[in-house]
Amino acid sequence: MTGMREYLGKISGIIVPRWPDATPLLHFRSCFELLIAVILSAQTTDEQVNGVTPLLFAAFPDPGSMAAASLSEIEELIHSVGFYRTKARHLVSTARALTERYQGTVPERMEDLLALPGVGRKTANLVISACFGEPGIIVDTHVMRVAVRLGIHGERNPEAIETVLRQNLDPEGYTAFSHALNRHGKYVCTARNPGCLRGGECPLEFFCPKNGIGDTDRNG
Repeated sequence: MTGMREYLGKISGIIVPRWPDATPLLHFRSCFELLIAVILSAQTTDEQVNGVTPLLFAAFPDPGSMAAASLSEIEELIHSVGFYRTKARHLVSTARALTERYQGTVPERMEDLLALPGVGRKTANLVISACFGEPGIIVDTHVMRVAVRLGIHGERNPEAIETVLRQNLDPEGYTAFSHALNRHGKYVCTARNPGCLRGGECPLEFFCPKNGIGDTDRNG
């Protein structure tokens, strides 16, 4: 394989034009709504989150109202998403932190976002890129899977994958590459029956090492 910077440039040149919409698939109207939606999205599909957030935000449209909510009220509205009890606690605690520490606004600094309950690097990178226009490397489950299959990193370790991408991409390309790799994983390099096993549907197939892809990936 060529150097990682050249390899990522090759991948980027193919998938970024194919998936040019470098924005979240989650529905939101404010930074607060995006932050809450991404917290909800852990181990849950974007479609499931988009299904519950309209009623959630109608009932609790800002940090102040959500901070005053009871856990049972939040749980009732988000019970269809995975780990809803834990997420309800995170939502209320995060809303309280925003109200008490940041006058009800979402902070712009990575370290401040990471200090909020339920917020990891994926969430923080998505918020700073979508809300504040800063470069963000968003490593979710789709990006992790594709990164391993492409040989970008040998393990599904989000921080390690983020480090490789950060070291070998120009900052102005972080966000677009992240979203394109996410779309590629969501729609082409799927967990089961990926595009390379569906008759040449993958535009990266001719140089992808297909790490971890085997007969078990043909089903599901």
